[in-house]
Amino acid sequence: MTVEPRLSDDRSEVARILFELAVPGLFQDVADVVEPRRIEYREEAVARVLGGHLSTGQLEYVTRSMSPCPPYLVTSARHRITWRDSLGIVNVAHTGPLGAVVPVVAREATLELWAQLRSGLERRTAELPERAIKLLAATTTDRAPVEIFRTGVDAAARTLVQHAFVAGQTPYGDAAALARGLAESGVFDAVATTWYWGLQASTYRRGMIPASFVTFAGRVRYSVDTVVALRAMKDAQLAHAQDESLEPLPSSAQYSKIAPGQRPRCLARNPHLYDEGRTSVLAIVTDAFVATFVRLLDHVEVVPSVVEHAELVTATSAEVFEVPDMTCSHCTRTITKVLGELGVPAPEFDLVTKKVVAVFPSAEIRERGFEAIRGRGYTVVPLAD
Repeated sequence: MTVEPRLSDDRSEVARILFELAVPGLFQDVADVVEPRRIEYREEAVARVLGGHLSTGQLEYVTRSMSPCPPYLVTSARHRITWRDSLGIVNVAHTGPLGAVVPVVAREATLELWAQLRSGLERRTAELPERAIKLLAATTTDRAPVEIFRTGVDAAARTLVQHAFVAGQTPYGDAAALARGLAESGVFDAVATTWYWGLQASTYRRGMIPASFVTFAGRVRYSVDTVVALRAMKDAQLAHAQDESLEPLPSSAQYSKIAPGQRPRCLARNPHLYDEGRTSVLAIVTDAFVATFVRLLDHVEVVPSVVEHAELVTATSAEVFEVPDMTCSHCTRTITKVLGELGVPAPEFDLVTKKVVAVFPSAEIRERGFEAIRGRGYTVVPLAD
């Protein structure tokens, strides 16, 4: 009898597989001509606690779920916006001093890079040996190569949008300068190494950032308080994940396989020799995103909508609904879990259109389910039958 070798969590080999999928030129099929597009958005101010700098919900979340991060370190966005992108998909995001152009154009850049991934990765994935496919599935959260890279692109977009909340602390006066400046200053790299994944996702959805900048020689760096707080929060997640007596947190599940005493590391940051130099998957994705974002700024007109702001969550009978801030498998697992606690069977998800299909036992359970999803920081947009 032949015994198949046990697949270990070989993170170095997985990093190599991802790098070989990315080079050469994963994002080289950039369209020469970009069709001009006009995108309208609706805006509402983020209500702050009287005399404070955070909303009630933000302050409660910081106190309850972000210990030991001090509230003074957290900056809130100014406004919350809703819009439909060029594919007609509903989106929600928050804005800072540079306004709606940053999240709206970041979404358009994400869509363009996702389209390139679908065509660029199909052949490369098909050529992977079976062992490589199994290693990716055993080690990475999103498993399939296209989903892994899609998540990477989306994380780059979130990083830009979220750090735009503190654009006033930087020397960058417009969206293009901010994107280039963050990349040159290594901020995308800092998020991948210093933050834990769930912190970026949850604070992004709630329109806040637990970070502040200092400027030196034209580049920005995290303040000392920021570095200390981010490290402490990541250590707390790591300790929780490795304590077998505690129920695993969705945001710390990725750390459960790490041996005691080891520090988690981002697979995309592993440096590799290429073209007489060294680069990484993170650098490839970040460079492609920033270049695409800056290019699209000249082709996307972002304007306030003249239509009155419509209430997004008044429907009572929808079984197909949109979750605009749902971006990856972590989100789908969270929504599945909160609905499952109400007796709702596992929903079906489409991360591209952000649609969810769920079978609710009753109208009451549907409303409780929507409230539970919103309670985890997501937006629910019911669709009419």
